[in-house]
Amino acid sequence: MDLNSILPSLWGGVLIGVAVTVMLYFNGRVTGVSGIIASSLTKPNAEGMWRWFFIAGILLGGFFVNWVRPELFANLSGRSTTTVAIAGLLVGYGTVMGSGCTSGHGVCGLSRLSVRSAVATITFMFCGFLAVIFMRFLSGGF
Repeated sequence: MDLNSILPSLWGGVLIGVAVTVMLYFNGRVTGVSGIIASSLTKPNAEGMWRWFFIAGILLGGFFVNWVRPELFANLSGRSTTTVAIAGLLVGYGTVMGSGCTSGHGVCGLSRLSVRSAVATITFMFCGFLAVIFMRFLSGGF
């Protein structure tokens, strides 16, 4: 294994860890992206203005990375951009229905030793594994 092949993932993990730590330390809140977005849309108030800045930061960061390294945003799924966007919106809706996503439960909840987050993360991963197995079975990939 080449060290250069794992450095981007390592730095990404470090940045995520620093970001969620800063959010918890300075704002007293868990960095669950789906919850932040849902709350900004369903409970708009002056106290929640930080949510809009958080979302703007995510978007600006994405635009910046796309400007510097556009190849990282290549759609390699073989599906249309519209299909990918709809799938993303459905995943976002599902995470709100499930009271959190892997970023909220897997990163923030597990680091706080939350049993609820451990159960949620195990459930997410198990269902993901089943979905891959099922899709490969249907496509004759086994």
